[in-house]
Amino acid sequence: MNSSDVVEVLTNGEIEVLGRIVESSNQALLVNVTFHDTSLKACYKTELGERPLWDFPEGLWRREVAAWVLSDYLGLELIPVTVARDDGPFGPGSLQQWVEDTTGDHYFTLSDRAELKSWFQSLVAFDLIANNTDRKSGHVIFDGSRCWAIDQGLCFSEDDKVRTVLWDFGGNEIQPSDRVALERAVHLPEELLAGLLNPVEINEIRRRASDLLEIGYFPEPDEDREWPPYPWPLV
Repeated sequence: MNSSDVVEVLTNGEIEVLGRIVESSNQALLVNVTFHDTSLKACYKTELGERPLWDFPEGLWRREVAAWVLSDYLGLELIPVTVARDDGPFGPGSLQQWVEDTTGDHYFTLSDRAELKSWFQSLVAFDLIANNTDRKSGHVIFDGSRCWAIDQGLCFSEDDKVRTVLWDFGGNEIQPSDRVALERAVHLPEELLAGLLNPVEINEIRRRASDLLEIGYFPEPDEDREWPPYPWPLV
C-alpha cells in the first residue's frame, strides 16, 4: 500500500482501540483503523493522554504530524505516515501507521551496518533541522527490511537543544541527497505546517537547514552548552 492510500485510511477510517502501548511515556494507544474494506493498525497519541512539559506546549501530537509532513515534503521517507484526527475516541490526536518491530533492534544494535549508514545520515540531517530533543536509540526501529524513526513529539522547539544518540556522525560531510532535502527545507512553505507549528518554529527549520548547508558537515556534541546533548535514558 502506498503512502497516499495509507493517508486516506488513517484520515477517514473508523478507529477501534485495541489497547495501551505500555512502553510509551505518554498514553499511546494501539488502534485498528478501517476504511471501506481496508484495515490498518496505528499508534494513536492523544492530547488528553499527554504529561505536561515546561518547555513544550500542549498538543505534542501536532509535532508528530509535523515531523511526518516535513519528512514527506523533503522526500526522506524516514517516518511512518502520520495524520491528525480531531474525532478520535479520546479526542484530538495523531494516528501513525503501525510498524512491526520484528527484530527488537534499535540504533545501538544497527549502527554498525554499512547498508544503513545513508539512512542514518538522512535521519541526522532531519533531526538537526527539526531540533529533535529526544532521539533515543529505541526511537529507531527495524521492520526486517528497513528502519523507521518514531516518537517525534519533542521536536521543533524555538531553542536549539538537540539531544540525540546519533552524534557518531558528527564531522561527516553531508551527503548530496541530503543537501537536496536541505535546499527544499530552506524554502519550506509556511502553509505546509500551519496549524501544527507556530511561524517562529517554521522559520527556525529554514534557518537550521541554511546553516547546515553553509557548514557542509554534521556538528559534534557541545558538552558545555546549557542543554545536555544526549537524551535520557539512552534507549
